[in-house]
Amino acid sequence: MRLTRELVPYFGVSAVGLALDVSLLWLQVSVIGVPYLAAAAISFVTGTVLVYWASIRHIFGFRRLTSARNEFAVFLAVGVLGLAINLCVIYIGVARLGLHYLVAKVGAAGCTFLANFAMRRWLLFTPWVRLSSTQPTDRR
Repeated sequence: MRLTRELVPYFGVSAVGLALDVSLLWLQVSVIGVPYLAAAAISFVTGTVLVYWASIRHIFGFRRLTSARNEFAVFLAVGVLGLAINLCVIYIGVARLGLHYLVAKVGAAGCTFLANFAMRRWLLFTPWVRLSSTQPTDRR
C-alpha cells in the first residue's frame, strides 16, 4: 500500500529531523542562552528543511507542483501551522505545567507529526482525481 510505503520512511526522516530540532533547541537554550520559544522556532524550521529535502528525494514519488519554489512554500506553510501547534504545546508544557522544555518538545512533536504528514501528503504528494460523470481522471 502506497500510504505505508510513504508513512514509514516519513516517520524515519521525521525522527532524524526531530533529533536535529531537539539538538539545536538544546544547544541554543542551554549553551547559547536563546529564549526557549525563539530557539524552538529556529530549530523547528531547520528540521523542516531537512524533512522537505528527504521528502522530495526519497519518500514521495509523486509531486503535484512543478515549481520547487512553490512546493517548498506550501511545505513550509504547513510547517508554520505545525510550528504554531508546536510552540503552543511547548509554552503550555513549560509555563503552565512546569515541564522541562525538552519534555514539552517531545509532546509537541507528537502533536504535530501526523497532522504535518497528512496535510503535506494530501496537498503536495498525492494526485487528485477529478470526478466526472463517467470516470475519475488523473491530473498528472
